[in-house]
Amino acid sequence: MKKSTKLFASAVAAVAIFFSTNVNAQKIGIGANVGIPTDDAYSFAAGLDVRLQFDVTKQLSVPVATGYTNFFAKDRTVNFGAGNVDLPDYGYIPVKTGLKYFLDPSGSGVYAMGEVGAAFGVTDHAKTTFLYAPTLGYSWSNGLDLGIKYENAGKGDALRLIDDKNRTGQIALRIAYGFKL
Repeated sequence: MKKSTKLFASAVAAVAIFFSTNVNAQKIGIGANVGIPTDDAYSFAAGLDVRLQFDVTKQLSVPVATGYTNFFAKDRTVNFGAGNVDLPDYGYIPVKTGLKYFLDPSGSGVYAMGEVGAAFGVTDHAKTTFLYAPTLGYSWSNGLDLGIKYENAGKGDALRLIDDKNRTGQIALRIAYGFKL
């Protein structure tokens, strides 16, 4: 079985488990991300996401998220092997889950979150890779959520594999609004 299939099956199993367990609350959040890429081949990154949040306790939640992220190429031409190649934008669909911990017992305020999953490449020369994203943020009781994260999608752009140090990542600001289900 391919690694990407295993990751996807694991994510589906995690969602099924959390829907079938007795959790206190469920929330859905819709957010937008704007980021600065850590790879100098891209000028900026932007994306949208949807996140389900399963509250285990008031302070601990399990988020499950997906969406779309696009890295916009800075210089379109790269010397690749025998000649120059136009470097396309790099886009992927993240599917990830993790843990979100609120420092305040009320379940709002400052939080730390860690997510892992897969980045399913959808643009030319993109592939599926392991993805991780540590985040620090602040969530207001009215549903507004503001976070800063580092998201690493590994070596997802096949044209950038000529550089062994390439790790397509971003430092991003996420603004979102959450609704209780």
